[in-house]
Amino acid sequence: RTVHPTSMTSSCKSLLHGSCRPRSGLLAGCVRRTLSSSSQGTRCRFSVKIRAETTSSESATTSSSQEDNSAVVSKNLEVMRKFSEQYAKRSGTYFCMDKSVTAVVIQGLAEHKDELGAPLCPCRHYDDKALEAEQGFWNCPCVPMRERKECHCMLFLTEDNDFAGDEQTITPEELDEFTEAMK
Repeated sequence: RTVHPTSMTSSCKSLLHGSCRPRSGLLAGCVRRTLSSSSQGTRCRFSVKIRAETTSSESATTSSSQEDNSAVVSKNLEVMRKFSEQYAKRSGTYFCMDKSVTAVVIQGLAEHKDELGAPLCPCRHYDDKALEAEQGFWNCPCVPMRERKECHCMLFLTEDNDFAGDEQTITPEELDEFTEAMK
């Protein structure tokens, strides 16, 4: 939903700026805000993700949908793991010596692939992630990586980089180990 900031109510503005975000109880939410410019001026878009506590009769349905979502994320995680290994080998780059960096970046790419349909770089801030993913400049491998072998995320590192390890592979078990806290 697109909302003009001048037409928002004060409670809507409070929600947008995060000052009235419920943290517990029946509803707990997360407010996301993006600003975009157009010929009509700056627009502010926001969405609210709400997590409601469920009763025992609802938990079976919720559990089923969470398992479906988990399967999609797991599939995308495996897709991005294989892509990262292949691209590292093809480009002559290496993963970071600290495999947790590699695992977290791959996890972020998989989440963006699930949410946006494209592996948008997870190490940058975007005013409008969907627009950035559509434009493709920061989709992995990003343009700076393809043109100059410069990876801001430290996923693909050249041999002369002080943080480059000597591996171009990461196992699914390593991914699980290093991203367990993120789940």
